[in-house]
Amino acid sequence: MFRTTPTIAYVLSAIIALLSLIEAGGGLFMNNLYRDNDLVTTQLVGNDLVSLVVAVPVLLGALLLSIRGSERAQLVWLGMLDYMLYNYAFYLFGAAFNRFFLIYVALFTLSILALIFALVNINISGFSQKFRVRTPVRWISGYMCIWAVALGGLWIGQSLSFVVTGKVPQVIVDVAHPTSVVFALDLSLLVPFLLLGAFWLWQRRSWGYLLGVILNIKGAVYALALTSMAIFAAKDGVPGASSLIPIWLLFTAASLTASLFLLINLVSPNR
Repeated sequence: MFRTTPTIAYVLSAIIALLSLIEAGGGLFMNNLYRDNDLVTTQLVGNDLVSLVVAVPVLLGALLLSIRGSERAQLVWLGMLDYMLYNYAFYLFGAAFNRFFLIYVALFTLSILALIFALVNINISGFSQKFRVRTPVRWISGYMCIWAVALGGLWIGQSLSFVVTGKVPQVIVDVAHPTSVVFALDLSLLVPFLLLGAFWLWQRRSWGYLLGVILNIKGAVYALALTSMAIFAAKDGVPGASSLIPIWLLFTAASLTASLFLLINLVSPNR
């Protein structure tokens, strides 16, 4: 898949995994690390749990298999780098300033750099031909569109409601932040790429297959993190948190299924 071995991206990924272990461990076991209100703190701790027991192990496993030449693992590895970028953007821009601020900066920046060094080295020409003709691109594209429209519609609708009524959306009031980091990141880093990836995948373009795997891998792991956040929030007595658990589990299962269908239909998984 790569023209040459993306050594720099591999090295950066190892550093990302180590820093994520430190960050997640600190979030779970250090007293008074987070300075946010109870709702945000509960969500961050739930996220840290998934980072520690799922995200970092998957990233390291995919990294090791990528180095050995597995193309399927390389795609999972890229998806996990995108997850790290997206995940730690929330910590960097959404968490109250704390002792791990520089770790958040490092994780966010290194994830961007690792993705750049990896993506510019991909031999994208003919990449679509690596996937079987029977790959179910239509329903995967449709799912990605539904995902994008649901998130985009939800956040844009609440933003337009503020324009009309002047009432700040309740989700912003609850976290006690001056703005919504969730709105900002989803509408800039997620929704546009979901729509673009879905369009290209529908047309069976190489970038469509690549974005399809990357975004669904990220989606599966982050939806699992959202499930963990909802469980922690429900245990903490946050109203309505328990009702979100089945929704995030559904997104986890759907994104994981889409990822598996794409990976299974990769014809040449090894160099």
